[in-house]
Amino acid sequence: MKQFFINLKPLFIRLFSKREQVLGKILLEKNLKIATTESCTGGLLSSRLTDVSGSSSYVFANFVTYSNDAKQSILGVSAETLKNFGAVSRECADEMVKGLFNKTHCDIAIATTGIAGPNSDENKPVGLIYIGICTKDEVIIKKFEFNPLINRKNMKFMFSEAAINLAIKTLK
Repeated sequence: MKQFFINLKPLFIRLFSKREQVLGKILLEKNLKIATTESCTGGLLSSRLTDVSGSSSYVFANFVTYSNDAKQSILGVSAETLKNFGAVSRECADEMVKGLFNKTHCDIAIATTGIAGPNSDENKPVGLIYIGICTKDEVIIKKFEFNPLINRKNMKFMFSEAAINLAIKTLK
């Protein structure tokens, strides 16, 4: 029963959130291009952004760099970073988002790396995510921790919601 109530809030947010529309409106108004690279969200962030009609005007590129090999070969994340800090780390998110920004030359880049659960293979807690935002003016890396009892599907949604909200906050 406790599991049900823990997943109730994320479920309501999934049903009623329109944050991707808010972000799309800001990107259109400012004539900006966005790119994403996702690990723990597995393409959900990209999907939410492209669910908005007219998103082809602002979505430039989206990558799902789920494996460490993809993080290295596509984004230029260093083997040393992965070895010393792990894929779910501030350092990895920083290299992911900077690599994406440099590769795409977009106006804003977003990177997600975290542990959606229900298990963790990095000795880090389920519900941990690092989100990176990169623009020409700044790089922001934020750590979020969600309740580890949230189920995987809701966790991925909450991760994508946090990424969209951070992008909105950065652009305002």
